[in-house]
Amino acid sequence: MVLVLNANAFLPPAMTKNGEEQDLQKCLTLIESQLGWGSSANWTNYDFEKLSDIFHEKTGVRLSVTTLKRIWGKLKYDSAPTLTTLNALARFAGYEDWRMLRQRQERLFTQPDTSEPVLTPTPVSSKSKSRYYWFFALIPLVLAGYALFSITAADRELDPKLFSFKADKIMTEGVPNSVVFHYNAKAARTDSVFIIQTWDMRRRTHVSKVKNYHSAIYYYPGYFNTKLIADNQIVKTHDLWITSDGWLCLAEDEPTPVYFKKEECIKNGIVEVNEDILKNYNLSLHPKAPRVRMFNQRDMGDLMSDNFVFETTVKNDFALGANACQPVQVLIQCKDDVIIIPLAAKACVGDLALAFCGNYLTSKTADLSRFGADLTQWTKLRIETIDKKASIFVNGNRAYSLQFPNKPTGIVGVQIRFNGTGAVKDTWFENNGKVTRL
Repeated sequence: MVLVLNANAFLPPAMTKNGEEQDLQKCLTLIESQLGWGSSANWTNYDFEKLSDIFHEKTGVRLSVTTLKRIWGKLKYDSAPTLTTLNALARFAGYEDWRMLRQRQERLFTQPDTSEPVLTPTPVSSKSKSRYYWFFALIPLVLAGYALFSITAADRELDPKLFSFKADKIMTEGVPNSVVFHYNAKAARTDSVFIIQTWDMRRRTHVSKVKNYHSAIYYYPGYFNTKLIADNQIVKTHDLWITSDGWLCLAEDEPTPVYFKKEECIKNGIVEVNEDILKNYNLSLHPKAPRVRMFNQRDMGDLMSDNFVFETTVKNDFALGANACQPVQVLIQCKDDVIIIPLAAKACVGDLALAFCGNYLTSKTADLSRFGADLTQWTKLRIETIDKKASIFVNGNRAYSLQFPNKPTGIVGVQIRFNGTGAVKDTWFENNGKVTRL
């Protein structure tokens, strides 16, 4: 399920009240620090496009490029961001929501200044000593109270056996796909009951304690670890897998994507979205090319992220206007992880980002120059992973090697991203001599 936010819904200006403007700047500073891209003053349009993608990957929320530019002061506007946008920014920065971020900043602001010079203590009078004796006498009582509190808190934990939770897809395969969540949360002490519909713990949908059903629409394929939370405790989990029914081609749009027919984009073993297909759906390459996505989510058997070979061949022959860098991303989607391999025109290798099961690298701090290629021609990408050690090859040349830290997890599919036109062929996985062709 994708939540799309746009720049058209802003409240009247009120950010200067109660220090919210300062808190927003601190939040943006935290985000910039996490990204490691340097000062936002030097960010280009491509940086904001990439930030929109990373924001979506991390939070499940899609903030448009225009919204991000306005928030970072690249575009002038006289309104303040909505609370929904502020909550999304706070989640990206690592907080539950905007309120929690503000409360944390207020606590930091109100803490006493410890930078004062240390003063020489004055002699303690006998009267003062008596107060210290009383203090030390109270320590056993404090410890006993803490132990009693801990026991009481443990007794208040909810019993997961008293809850039930499952998710039923309406369609076996394909998107859009509606999901009906069946739950029983009557054992909750309060009405604080939530369903987490994706992997992001911070994306919560409040549901009634006394009801039993909640429905949602998933517009994109994926593997989601959904959760039932009662009184801030995870009481049940349920894995939800939205498959693609073979290759799926779409263009991202707000609020729902544009789906292309299979017979339009799959011909002679090649998966392709060309200019003619875009024209049929009134999608123009100018002034900004649409974000084209190709998915293949399916059962890969026992294929795991720590030992596999992957190969695909891609092409993006649209290199005009805002797409001069021809950015391409090849994603290997896992049950609890993701691999993102970037490709770009050779002139644009100075602004790439690579993610591999817990490793996150950018060209600001790593040499990713070998991921540059002439993408107007077929470009072969190959990944070889043995015992969590990965080697990545572009057109037969080693582009990068690394060892990733995350635990092995099952591989569930591939996603390939283009701006404008794009084509894919010869995509397959291999493990223990078994080849799975997509």
